[in-house]
Amino acid sequence: MLIPVILSGGAGTRLWPVSRRAHPKPFMRMADGATLAHKTLARALGIASDGHGMTITGRDYYFITRDEYATVDGFRQERHTFLLEPDGRNTAPAVAMAALAVRDKHGPEAQMMVMPADHLINDLERFKSAVEQAQAVAEQGYLVTFGVHPLQPETGYGYIRSGSKIDGNDANEVAAFVEKPDLDTARKYLAAGNYDWNSGMFLFRVDAVLNAMRETCPDVLAAAEACWAASDQGATPLELDSQSFAQCPNISFDYAVMERADRCAVVSGDFGWSDIGSWKAMSELQEADAAGNRVSGKTILVDSTNCYVRGGKRLVAAVGVKDLVVVDTPDAVLVADRDRAQDVKEVVMQLNADDDEAATYHQTVYRPWGSYTILEDEDDCKVKRLVVKPGQVLSLQLHHRRTEHWTVVSGTAKVRVGDEEFMLESNQSVYIPLNTKHRLENPTDTDIALIEVQCGDYFGEDDIVRFEDVYGRVKQPA
Repeated sequence: MLIPVILSGGAGTRLWPVSRRAHPKPFMRMADGATLAHKTLARALGIASDGHGMTITGRDYYFITRDEYATVDGFRQERHTFLLEPDGRNTAPAVAMAALAVRDKHGPEAQMMVMPADHLINDLERFKSAVEQAQAVAEQGYLVTFGVHPLQPETGYGYIRSGSKIDGNDANEVAAFVEKPDLDTARKYLAAGNYDWNSGMFLFRVDAVLNAMRETCPDVLAAAEACWAASDQGATPLELDSQSFAQCPNISFDYAVMERADRCAVVSGDFGWSDIGSWKAMSELQEADAAGNRVSGKTILVDSTNCYVRGGKRLVAAVGVKDLVVVDTPDAVLVADRDRAQDVKEVVMQLNADDDEAATYHQTVYRPWGSYTILEDEDDCKVKRLVVKPGQVLSLQLHHRRTEHWTVVSGTAKVRVGDEEFMLESNQSVYIPLNTKHRLENPTDTDIALIEVQCGDYFGEDDIVRFEDVYGRVKQPA
């Protein structure tokens, strides 16, 4: 039995301003309209046994992941397990938790295929063939990683050096894992012919990986076992115990296990893989025009060459420029040299240092109940457009430092203000005073849209005191 395990975490800082902490890279939409999370699950279902699978993600991403998965043909929620991390502790604890969960549900002989949620693979048939080869090798007790034949001397990837051929299989023992090289070294790797890009995907039997972790990183495994024992294993989704999970060492699976284990193998292939780790890599997914430009959205380029321009609703015009990356979003614009695309993460570091919300949130923010879009944000007021999905309900809450006015634009809303409940129709409004419990609900089968006007001296999300919440978000004391 093969169980795909999807790891969905990280902020994707190199793809800011589209990828942000509250809406990271797996939820970016590609040229065909599908997100990377959607594509990864579809790929996982193509190799899964009887549609079974598992996703490890943060609690904040569970609802949007679940909703995205629901759009994938063949997805059956009852056969998919969600493990929710209270905070990120890197990939070694995540793989350990997944292995324990798969062991208890499917047995120690089951195989698990670990795959990031934010990679792209274009040749699915070759990918399936590589997975089948890896399964055969894994049955011999190897921990298998997937190498990708390098297409050019790439400095943004780690490499795997292949060793001896494994008898009876189209695979090699791993001679070494190599860190991201400089350009001259990358050229030497390409010429040598026995170096592959490290794809960050793995396949192994559950008992093999647990035994390996017992040898290479017993502290990680012990902390994971303690966390697993302390967690409610019958819950759906399964939220990992926060106190014990915080004791897990923060270390990657590559460092903790693969670089230390005795029996590691690599299956190499060319299946159209990309980790889309920068805007330069993203641009290379599109065909270039005669001037070497790659564009999307509303754009006009005049006398410009070798540029990647991603427009949005606004027109982006460029005149007489070359070798640029331009990415437009409603509240932020990125302009970068193509060869410095990896350094976009430094912008995010500066935003975080300045405590700027642009590092975390888009103008439109997604919530379990729907979304809101910020229309105006001033010192004395904030205006949002809320869209609440059918059957969804916001938490019962109050605010100490702001009042709110709600006006229904479309649909019918059920509203509670204080102890009173009533219905609001289109073009009707209500006022919520300070320190007053209130709640908004959509009891209908169509979206409702509202305009929310906040007035006060502070509009931060930490001025929300929750009393009841159907999504299990942390309650604040009354």
